[in-house]
This record gives sequence, C-alpha cells and structure tokens, in this order.
Amino acid sequence: RFIFERYFLRNASPYQIWSRSFASENGDLVEAVVPFMGESVTDGTLANFLKKPGDRVEADEAIAQIETDKVTIDVSSPEAGVIEKFIASEGDTVTPGTKVAVISKSAAPSEAHVAPSEETSQKETPPPPPAEKPKVEAKSPKVESVKPQASKLASPSEPQLPPKERERRVSMPRLRKRIANRLKDSQNTFALLTTFNEVDMTNLMKLRTDYKDEFVKKHGVKLGLMSCFVKAAVSALQNQPIVNAVIDGDDIIYRDYIDVSVAVGTSKGLVVPVIRDTEGMNFADIEKGINSLAKKATEGALSIDEMAGGTFTISNGGVYGSLISTPIINPPQSAILGMHSIVQRPVVVDGSILARPMMYLALTYDHRLIDGREAVLFLRRIKDVVEDPRRLLLDI
Repeated sequence: RFIFERYFLRNASPYQIWSRSFASENGDLVEAVVPFMGESVTDGTLANFLKKPGDRVEADEAIAQIETDKVTIDVSSPEAGVIEKFIASEGDTVTPGTKVAVISKSAAPSEAHVAPSEETSQKETPPPPPAEKPKVEAKSPKVESVKPQASKLASPSEPQLPPKERERRVSMPRLRKRIANRLKDSQNTFALLTTFNEVDMTNLMKLRTDYKDEFVKKHGVKLGLMSCFVKAAVSALQNQPIVNAVIDGDDIIYRDYIDVSVAVGTSKGLVVPVIRDTEGMNFADIEKGINSLAKKATEGALSIDEMAGGTFTISNGGVYGSLISTPIINPPQSAILGMHSIVQRPVVVDGSILARPMMYLALTYDHRLIDGREAVLFLRRIKDVVEDPRRLLLDI
C-alpha cells in the first residue's frame, strides 16, 4: 500500500490529488473541493450553489460554480450521497483544493440538515402564548420651536438627487472586472487608430442564397456571413503579415499561423473564443468551429484553452443593430475588425443610382506597429474579397 500511495502522489495530476475523498472515522463523509482551474488561474470567486443542504447528488454532479477571470468552473461531488453542509460561502475567494461541501454517502435526502430531536420537539412543544404588552400611559407630544436659521431645507438651486433607496449596489463579477481591466490596458498601451470602409454585400448574399441548401445538405451546417469574413481576413492577413504580428518589448513577433478570435456576447459579458489555424480551413470547417464555440459560450462551458491566444479578432456588432463603431484591440493582438449591420443604401453602380445592401467595416490597429498604408490596404483586401468571393478561388 505504501508503494502504491507513493506512486499515486508522484504521478497524479493536481486535480486528482485535490479531488480525492476525505473520510471521517466511520468512512461515511467525503468533501467536495475546488478543482484545478488552469495554469494561469490562481483563484476564483464562489459564485453560487446549485444545490442546498439535504439534496441528493450523484457522483461528478455539479454542486457549485466558481467564477474566474476567464471562465466559470463547476465544483462536483466526488461521490453519490446527500449534502450535509457547505463549508464555504457564496462570494468567498477560493483556490484549487479549497473545501466547499461535505457529502454523506449513507444519509437519506433531508436527513443531513434536520436533527430528529429538533423535529420531535417542534411537533410536541406548542408555541408559547403571546406575552401581554405592558400598558404605557399616553403622553401628549412635546412641541419644540424650530429656529429659522437652523432650517435644513434645500435651496431651489441645489440639485434634487433621487433617494438612495432607489439605488442598488452589487459586487462586480470577476469576468466583468477582467474585461474592464483588459480594455483599459488596451487604451493605455496601444496607439489606437481606426480606419473605415464600406462593402457591397450583394454578391456574397446571392452566393449564400444560391448554395445554402446544398451547403447544409453536404456539410450539416448553415453557411453564414462570419465564415466568409474569416476567409477574407485570412487572405488579408497573408497579404499584410504585419497586421498579424505583435510588439513584444523591443522586438516584433511575426506569427506564421492565423488564429482568429471571434467576439461572442453572453449574459455574463463578452468572451472571445479562438478558431485555430484558420489558414487551413474551408468554409464548412469555420462554420462548424464558430457554432461549437458560440454554443459553449452561451452555456458557459468554454475552457481557458479555447479562449487563450489568438492573432486577430473579428467582432460583429451588426447582430445588435450597430451601424458603425470603433472596436478596441484585444491584447496581445495588434488589430481588430468590426462588422456592422447591413442596410439598404443608395450607391452609384456604373453611373446609375441603385439601392444596395451595404455594410460599414472598421479596422482598429496599433499605430506603433502598423502604418496607415498597411491598414488601408488590409481593409481594402477584405472589401474586394467580400464583394467578389471568386477572388478566393483564383487567389487574386
């Protein structure tokens, strides 16, 4: 046994060690602990409990959620049983290995938190009669004169603020704190500059209409706009590799791979999962990757690895109706593309004024690294490819 324990401790992962059950003298109790949360995550906040004392839980069933700077992580029960009590409280800062709950493997539901003696006494002991209130002789209220100079009435010129009772103060979630810090760091670090262009979506929308049914039939996923813009961004990044680079101290790091981050809005805040190696993907691969990551983001199931890295970001504010905006760079990248809503606008085509589905594009870039020429040519390449997708086939 001694040899086995030495081998287990030497070869087990941190999650295995922290997740091992703690046994009481009768071997009935086990403890649920905070799991390993990733190499870059040292602590988190106990956001909420999914169960309550007395509830029955199965092995590996989630009983609480830990909110970190990047993702939400479940605390699971190591054994099947009944929750006897919680050791930690909601709002506590916890680290991997922190004990959260005690589970009884043999108790029946609701037995763990109601003692039999208390239950019996509650049934047999009638409630005491209400105590009589002592009679107090009524006294006439004492009237005091108020001096005019002591009056604290607000002057008409002072602003009338709403009462404090109509305000609520809540603790900021860790994810929102992380987003706030990163965005402010981006503003403080980068020399942010945004260039704009507009794109005629006529040909791309016709392409989707013509082949949407065949695309779904063959690939099992719908053809969306985002995959087309990802492909266009890959082409533009290959033409202007400086946009895919980043400053590191006194050096410039050129990345020979293209990992595109896609901004996804969730109820808890903005998350930016990453689609890896997009330069080797086709439209179907990109659509499947986007759908999978978007579903995980909505369910709060993204892992830290799925949001780490990225060399370029695409944000689509058009899904919320945004007409134009100036997106902020996602560190440690050097540029971000902003898509916007598609609106019918009059444009001149071959000397005639026609109504066309138009979209404004915005590219925010780090002017310390990227000159205006490269930024404008980059955005122009995206415009050319989106307006005529045949360029991707001919590589022109």
